[in-house]
Amino acid sequence: MTEKKLETLLVSAGRQKRYTQSAVNPLIQRTSSVIFDTVEDLEHALKNRARGELFYGRRGTLTHFSFQAAMAELEGGAGCALYPSGTAAITHSILAFVATGDHVLMTGTAYEPTQEFCHHVLKKMGVSTDYFDPMIGENIAARIQPNTKVIFLESPGSLTMEVQDIPAIVRAIRQVNSEIVIIIDNTWAAGVLFKALEFGIDISIQSATKYIIGHSDGMLGTAVANARCWETLREGSYLLGQIADPDTVYMANRGLRTLAIRLKQHEENSIRIAKWLVQRPEVAEVYHPALPSCPGHQFFQRDFTGSCGLFSFLLNTQLTHQQFADYLDNLNHFKMAFSWGGFESLILGIQPEMLQRLRQYPSPQKAGTLFRLHIGLENPQDLIDDLEAGFARLAVR
Repeated sequence: MTEKKLETLLVSAGRQKRYTQSAVNPLIQRTSSVIFDTVEDLEHALKNRARGELFYGRRGTLTHFSFQAAMAELEGGAGCALYPSGTAAITHSILAFVATGDHVLMTGTAYEPTQEFCHHVLKKMGVSTDYFDPMIGENIAARIQPNTKVIFLESPGSLTMEVQDIPAIVRAIRQVNSEIVIIIDNTWAAGVLFKALEFGIDISIQSATKYIIGHSDGMLGTAVANARCWETLREGSYLLGQIADPDTVYMANRGLRTLAIRLKQHEENSIRIAKWLVQRPEVAEVYHPALPSCPGHQFFQRDFTGSCGLFSFLLNTQLTHQQFADYLDNLNHFKMAFSWGGFESLILGIQPEMLQRLRQYPSPQKAGTLFRLHIGLENPQDLIDDLEAGFARLAVR
């Protein structure tokens, strides 16, 4: 048989008869206790509790197993751990591999809660963190210390979308110390537009809250690991009590089936709007990985198979508080909210001082106000009209 294409794999993954019980979709199985008819059954479950046998609710049910199998197949991993949020997937994946006295190297554009976890939780544990320029490439080798245990990547980077030269980074790390665990926040690519494990990364994390669930009505995190790291990740997360509820996992399983077509529409809409923004006199820079203006665009072209709906743009000037409020408060189709990845379009504004606080490496000062957009599934012309009306409001003040 030929290898399944992504669209076909998304429809079929995790739908073995054991999980569907002859229905189309995997069933929802809710339980804490699992009943054993005989001592032999109990002993069998105990022996195979980490290999997909029903044992206890916190180890997972058929609902969990079906989604884990699908994610492992999609991302090419040995297994997938589930968490109640994307942030939990990040923090517990790191915790599974560090101890007091260890060192973590973190991309300087990491998601804010990832940074805060390092500043507050890891620091209390006696685990030190250093940050690096996301465009460091092979020069990351010089930042590795004898006690470096985890190197954490995020590509594209949070807010300003820098695309990292992952092959150069991974190659340099392995030449210094092949035992270092390399983890990536792969949420922007939904785990399928960038196949992290094929590039030598050990663990690919994403917030399934975003594109996998796809409707802004559930929270879930995934971490797909290679064979070298799977057992440590699985047992470490289990011992820390991590589990996701079966109803949310069911929504994620269902979301997989339409992921490819949704991503294509998000991509088409976002590129159209990003290209329109490039032409606007109010805009200084557009950070969309598919556009040449984005740092690391050449790596995006080489390593990714597509883009999603999340990007940002920088104005020529910093808005006053009143201008900032006028622009955002009066938008029609764009709503202000945290998170992204749903069917709806969202916007967040970031003033230069906040952006600088979130850059954990020497980076050029951005003088203008930055807006992060998530482009949803609305008609893109309606969204352009909404942004254009915002620019018109700025012009009259």
